Amino acid sequence: MSKNIKIEVLYGEFANLFGELQNINYIKDCVPEAEIINTKLHDVPAFVSEDVDMVYMGAMTENQQELVIEALKPYRDKINELIDKGTVFLFTGNALEIVEKYIVAEDGRKIEALGIFDTYAKRDMMHRFNSLILGEFEGIKLVSFKAQFSKSYGDNSNDYFFDVIRGEGLGPDTMKEGLRRNNFFATYSVGPFLVLNPLFVKYLLNLMGVEDVRLAFEPTIMAAYEQRLKEFSDEKCRYQ
Repeated sequence: MSKNIKIEVLYGEFANLFGELQNINYIKDCVPEAEIINTKLHDVPAFVSEDVDMVYMGAMTENQQELVIEALKPYRDKINELIDKGTVFLFTGNALEIVEKYIVAEDGRKIEALGIFDTYAKRDMMHRFNSLILGEFEGIKLVSFKAQFSKSYGDNSNDYFFDVIRGEGLGPDTMKEGLRRNNFFATYSVGPFLVLNPLFVKYLLNLMGVEDVRLAFEPTIMAAYEQRLKEFSDEKCRYQ
C-alpha cells in the first residue's frame, strides 16, 4: 500500500498561470490517498506547523510575485530548515524567482526576494522568451516548455536542477537549468511539467517515500512522453 503523503499547494488561486495545478491533479491520480492542502495568500502555510511531504508552487503574474515574496518572507528560515531536512519542494515558472536574491523590475526597482539562492532575475516585459526544452536529470530525459518575461543571472553551476541538451538554461549564458538544493527543485518550465515527465514523477514520489509507484494512465502518458522526446530530439525541431 502506498504511503499517505501530504502535499501543500501554495497560492493555487492564482499561481496556476499555465495550468500548473494539473501537476498536483496528476500526483493525486497516481496516489489517490494523497492529502492536498491548498494554502491561500493570507493563510499561514501548513509547512510551518505540520509535516508535509511536498510543497508546490506554480507560475503567476509579476504583481502576484511581489505579494508572494512578502507573504513568505516571515517563513524564510523555516523554508531553509525544511530544505536542509530534505522536504521535497517543486517551484515551476517564475515561482523560481521567489527564492532568488532579488528581481530587477523594468523601472529599475530591486525587489528583494527570499535569497535562498544567489542568483537574481531581471524582467523585460516587452520581450517574451518562448522555448522548448530537452534536458537530462540523473539519467532521466526531461521535456518542457518555457514562456517568460524575465531571465535569471549569476552562477547556478553548484545549485542547478538539470542539464539542458536543447534550449536555454536558467539564463542566456548557461546550459544548466533551474535551481536545486537537496530535494528543492525549481525550474522556469511552465505548464504541467509533471504530466510531461512521468519518469520524474516516479522519482519525486520515491523521494516522498511512496513505494511501488504506479503511474496513472501509464500506457498513454508514457507514449506521449516518448513521442515528445522523439520530436524534441529531432534536429529539425526548432526549440525557439
